[in-house]
Amino acid sequence: MGKKRKKIVLANPRGFCAGVERAISTVKLALKQYGAPIFVLHEIVHNKNVVQELERMGVVFVNDLVDVPRNAICIFSAHGVSVATEMRAKTLGLRTIDGTCPLVGSVHNMVETYYADGYDVLIIGHHKHPEVEGTAGRVSGNVHIVATEEEAQKIQVQDPDRVAYVTQTTLSQDDIKEIRNILLERFPGIKGPESNICYATLNRQRAMKELGECCDTLLVVGSKNSSNSNRLREVGERAGMKGYLIDDEHDIEKKWLKDGSTICITAGASAPERLVQGVIAFLQKQGFDQFEEISGKEERVSFKPATLEEKR
Repeated sequence: MGKKRKKIVLANPRGFCAGVERAISTVKLALKQYGAPIFVLHEIVHNKNVVQELERMGVVFVNDLVDVPRNAICIFSAHGVSVATEMRAKTLGLRTIDGTCPLVGSVHNMVETYYADGYDVLIIGHHKHPEVEGTAGRVSGNVHIVATEEEAQKIQVQDPDRVAYVTQTTLSQDDIKEIRNILLERFPGIKGPESNICYATLNRQRAMKELGECCDTLLVVGSKNSSNSNRLREVGERAGMKGYLIDDEHDIEKKWLKDGSTICITAGASAPERLVQGVIAFLQKQGFDQFEEISGKEERVSFKPATLEEKR
């Protein structure tokens, strides 16, 4: 009998997106310019390893602005914040840097425009996710979060003829398809894009759909609280793979690694490449001696780091 295959297939694109790179570069630039400590409201991006690395460099992550000393530098995370949070930072005498991903910022602008024009704004997204909470908090009323088909059926608005919607940037098209269909049926004149799902999220999900036919198991490098990483695992499972979400190689259970298997590796948009390489090295030690890296859509988007002087 021939040797059973134990193969690694590496997905492309994977890992950091332009918004995450900008957020991390913003923090490192602030450390260089102003010195430690630099404070960040919530996790700058949803990745445990990135947060721990920045903490070692002198970054302090806080869950409430009251924990930031007056006149200190405070950076808002890539997920964005509400207007109330911006105003509270000013009241507390903080010097702020807006690390909001520009693509999330564009969704904020849409919500603000719809609201100014007198529309009820529906946000398709997850309750309590920081991006959704920040987006909802850009206006002071007539904004509704819709997370499920049931909520889409029940949502009440002031004027059914003046309704608009946006979506969380880190969802999958499968997440929003039925919700959007319900909203279109209930409010035929509803305004909004097909989705606001960002290019990086879509590109990584498309790669998963294509790899489902050739891989048995999927390892998604990404933290448990990362929305886009969770969606990657779900898309991969719908494509036919058994999916696992891991922070790094230490989360891998050997019972997942069967003889004759082909393992696909990808990474969420907030996971650094070094973690992917650690997973590959671990698998190679377990006998995965065949390797293929798939060519994928090239991403050329980049954003400059935010600074203290920068205003949206």
